Amino acid sequence: MKIAVYCSANRNIDPDFFTATDELGKWMGSEGHTLVYGGCNMGLMECIGKACKESGAMTIGVIPTLIENTGRTSKFVDVEIPCENLSDRKDLMLTQSDIAIALPGGIGTLDEILSMAASHTIGYHQKKVILYNLKGFWNPFIQVLDDLQQKGFIRGDYHDSIEIASSLEDIQRIIADI
Repeated sequence: MKIAVYCSANRNIDPDFFTATDELGKWMGSEGHTLVYGGCNMGLMECIGKACKESGAMTIGVIPTLIENTGRTSKFVDVEIPCENLSDRKDLMLTQSDIAIALPGGIGTLDEILSMAASHTIGYHQKKVILYNLKGFWNPFIQVLDDLQQKGFIRGDYHDSIEIASSLEDIQRIIADI
């Protein structure tokens, strides 16, 4: 399975997030999954790329020219798909993947999650986003989604496009059900 991973490119974050990201990448590699990610050499992005690659996974980096031009491309990318900007990156990552996992991240990760979920709700695809809720990271975002759902601003049930996982075992179960 081709799994897109959205995550932070920042280094100065909770070390437990790196541990869990490494564990996820090792599992992906051991199961023969392919990683589709931003291909940057920083933060959780570099961590997932390294763990996947060293565990035998194929890695596909969808890399904007700005990142490439500043020398921030990961050395753990097997296949590089160049793109012009972050909008292109989102579209290409969606096209290249079967499902997505959102690790802790910032504005870019939120943008990627919401873009993928919105296009799912409209019917462009049936691919899900899994929020990997490490240490309750996604709890405030889940509260916003629950509030929007309760107020009628989300068509249908957002759980049809966004699933929540609190552990690697939850992720494994969700992926096995696809």
